[in-house]
Amino acid sequence: MNDRLIIKGIEFKSRLWVGTGKYKDFEETRKAVEASGTDVVTVAVRRVNITDRKSENLLDYIDPEKYKILPNTAGCYTVEDALRYARLARESGISDLIKLEVIGDEKTLFPDTWGLLKATEVLVKEGFIVLPYTNDDPIMAKRLEDAGAAAVMPLGAPIGSGLGLRNPYNIKIILETVKVPVIVDAGVGTASDATIAMELGCDAVLINTGIAGAKDPISMAEAMKHAVIAGRLAFKAGRIPKKLYATASSPLEGMLL
Repeated sequence: MNDRLIIKGIEFKSRLWVGTGKYKDFEETRKAVEASGTDVVTVAVRRVNITDRKSENLLDYIDPEKYKILPNTAGCYTVEDALRYARLARESGISDLIKLEVIGDEKTLFPDTWGLLKATEVLVKEGFIVLPYTNDDPIMAKRLEDAGAAAVMPLGAPIGSGLGLRNPYNIKIILETVKVPVIVDAGVGTASDATIAMELGCDAVLINTGIAGAKDPISMAEAMKHAVIAGRLAFKAGRIPKKLYATASSPLEGMLL
């Protein structure tokens, strides 16, 4: 209960963050969010109605008093677009928090890291709490930290791929390189993927498609909740060293022969 994630003085109870895209409707979104146990919900400012309170609104289903709303700039391919939607989210009274995305390629949806760094520098100067979605490059992660990013969010695999952590070694190096929290974002397909990320020492995992795209999103949301908790506990407990050969689990000394 005392193991809370804190970013720029903001305390987060859950280390599982969830997205709100790809569900069949807002009601399913609400049920999945509740089942996940999260207190952080990310929404795409370009794609989800959160600013017009006169029409059906995601915030009618996701209570901002209960959940921290994390706007993101998904779908932005230029620095200018990302800045525009980040500012729109803040002007709408949502949050100073922003999950910053600047996408560089329509097919792979890999980040444009040059644009991401530029946008981070601008938004940090404007007082945003910037959480940039980046690739699994330790050098870029360090540059984003130096630019003032409050956390870094490296991909585990391409967005929506469900491939899990394709390069856990780079994630581990990022954890050793930066001092800000590391939140794996993109590529988590099932509970074991989330557990692996947490066992590496990541501070949180953000999942959207892995839950929303499951045959039973509500059950998968609950599975992800337990996976993140288990992975965090295992990381803190410290795993045994890996060995090539067996070691007896019962002591041999003192046995009667």
